[in-house]
Amino acid sequence: MEEEIDLKELFNVFWKKKAIIILVTILFAIIGVGYTKYLVTPKYQSATTLLLAQNNSQETEDKLNEITQTDITLNQTLVSTYSVLIKSKTVIDQALQNLSMTNMKTEEVEKDITVKAVKDTQVIEITYVNEDPRIAYLITTELANVFSEKVVEIYNINNVYIVDKAELATEPYNVNHIKDILIFAIGGFGLSCAIIFVFSLFDTTVKTGEDVEKKTGLAVLAQVPAVKLGGKEDE
Repeated sequence: MEEEIDLKELFNVFWKKKAIIILVTILFAIIGVGYTKYLVTPKYQSATTLLLAQNNSQETEDKLNEITQTDITLNQTLVSTYSVLIKSKTVIDQALQNLSMTNMKTEEVEKDITVKAVKDTQVIEITYVNEDPRIAYLITTELANVFSEKVVEIYNINNVYIVDKAELATEPYNVNHIKDILIFAIGGFGLSCAIIFVFSLFDTTVKTGEDVEKKTGLAVLAQVPAVKLGGKEDE
């Protein structure tokens, strides 16, 4: 019963301060609008998916469509190696040279490349992020092409196939105006409630007869009404 009374009192505290809570929530939402529109740099990403498959170029007709367990095991082993090769200086520099983008620094390009190997598969996904959607698309595409050529050159096998080609992004992947504004608004709501709760927790002033009874354990026999200067009682 005591917990129910405390919760009710806490709700009353928040209700009395509802104007402050609403104002702070709106203020944070406005800050969220400014943040998402003016402080977040839009970035675009492009991705391509590669598959490591059996090289059938020198197989007999009877084995043309046969994929052995050895092939699968070998390709899965090479996935980790290929993932490192894709982000190597050799591959990146060659891709930039092919695109006549030699003004871009290899290190800057490398940190925006993500290579993800799908677990227990022979699939590799290459993702590149840039502020220009066209650059993101071109570099992703060329990385896949150069990588495929390097595999043939280094390993003398042709087992890399492009499953999903890169596409030109039309929307930035890191900007979500509604989500950002909601996060800021919820943050403002939570912060205002927390501050009001802390202040009420440490507020020891006596405001009502109930407060006197709670603190002293004594019954209140009478109350003196507050009187305004106009002579009317303060209800």
